Amino acid sequence: MLFNSFQFLIFFIIVTSLYFTLPYNKRWFLLLAASCYFYMAFVPIYILILGFTIVIDYYAGIFIENAQGKKRKWWLIISLIANIGVLCIFKYYNFLNDNLAFLMHGFGLKDPIPYLNILLPVGLSFHTFQAMSYTIEVYRGHQKAERHFGIYALYVMFYPQLVAGPIERPQNLLHQFRQKYDFDYDRITSGLRLMLWGLFKKVVIADRLSIIVDTVYNNPEAHLTSSLIIATVFFAFQIFCDFSGYSDMAIGAARVMGFTLMKNFNGPYQSKSVNEFWTRWHISLSTWFKDYLYIPLGGNRVVIPRWYLNIFIVFLVSGLWHGANWTFVIWGALHGFYIIFGSVTEKFRNQVSKRLFLDKIPLLASLTTFILVGIAWIFFRADNLHIAMYILTNIFNGLPQMCSDFMHGNLVFEYLGTNKAWPIFLIIFLETVHYLQDKYNITTKFLKSHMVLRWFVYFILVMVILLTGVFDDKQFIYFQF
Repeated sequence: MLFNSFQFLIFFIIVTSLYFTLPYNKRWFLLLAASCYFYMAFVPIYILILGFTIVIDYYAGIFIENAQGKKRKWWLIISLIANIGVLCIFKYYNFLNDNLAFLMHGFGLKDPIPYLNILLPVGLSFHTFQAMSYTIEVYRGHQKAERHFGIYALYVMFYPQLVAGPIERPQNLLHQFRQKYDFDYDRITSGLRLMLWGLFKKVVIADRLSIIVDTVYNNPEAHLTSSLIIATVFFAFQIFCDFSGYSDMAIGAARVMGFTLMKNFNGPYQSKSVNEFWTRWHISLSTWFKDYLYIPLGGNRVVIPRWYLNIFIVFLVSGLWHGANWTFVIWGALHGFYIIFGSVTEKFRNQVSKRLFLDKIPLLASLTTFILVGIAWIFFRADNLHIAMYILTNIFNGLPQMCSDFMHGNLVFEYLGTNKAWPIFLIIFLETVHYLQDKYNITTKFLKSHMVLRWFVYFILVMVILLTGVFDDKQFIYFQF
């Protein structure tokens, strides 16, 4: 069931209405049943996989809390093996098999291991990581084991963020399922407003940009350098609006009922470094890797070469988390390289910036960061390494000719049709909103405006969505992860 579908609209209205009708101590059952229905709307049988890991982790949390000494670690290991094992079977089995077959073929051997013809469960990586954070926090003593099986199952399956996050921590979410949230007009309108903004980003910006991006990336050999550059830029904003749009709708849907989910994006393309980018992009995942992988590896409390290795390992794993393909691994490796190179050259770059007064132009740092991130997005979007390398090499090889065409006024966006300015206008509008929100907190000022003005803006936004949105049941990109 997609957030951008009429089916979800009906589902949301019914569930939310029943939620405020029921006694608060019975609401958990409604939300759990609704979450099961929501998940089963994709592939019903996969609810059994989710149920398997929920049972394992529920009892593992209790056993970890009750055990002493090494037994606590063993119960944690059992929980992690169950979760990572399911992830490996469904997401990485065929990828590992492909690479094993390639190596064996190099030695003249045949690969005897059969392939699995299975679909990847929707959002598997998200609810797996959320479940793992629970048992890890219980092991660390930061969270008491949840004795109510239904409440724990709801923690893993809470429908707004079940299939694409934000990846929550038990300390933030579990206790909220026991709290009573009354009908509150301001909170509900705040949640609905965020859902409306998220829907706008998804169906008006992301899905409209995807038409152009798909046209180019599905057949890059048929397009000029200008097309490749613009499609890559458009993909950067497509994936941002697609994923942050989902996060906004998830956070908004939860807020309507009274629940608070963590913020997942914070104007990432205004970052002045790649390091800053990762404090603004997919915040719930970057902090998860920091707390559960980077710090256990030693973080920055080790010698410098080991610190760089820790950073690189985290980004390699992050790339692999996104998909069982070498394109994702390279995407992660590029970001790891960016951050390490940035750290090594930081003093030199700062000196050069001051001498040339480049530090007085913050937009230049944001533009440089966007270019670096955009280059990495090529590998994220491309279906395979061949396409990624073709786009990467032709983007740079064709730059001199493109610049010459531009100087002579001959730059042609051949695939954009007659309405060339529309996608560009949407991107400018989006980044202007981010800039104003970051600098002036326009949301607060908007809420203080007259009610007539506010509802007029809501009406305009709804009409723009209905008239210009792409409603073709297009899945959110991060559902595949």
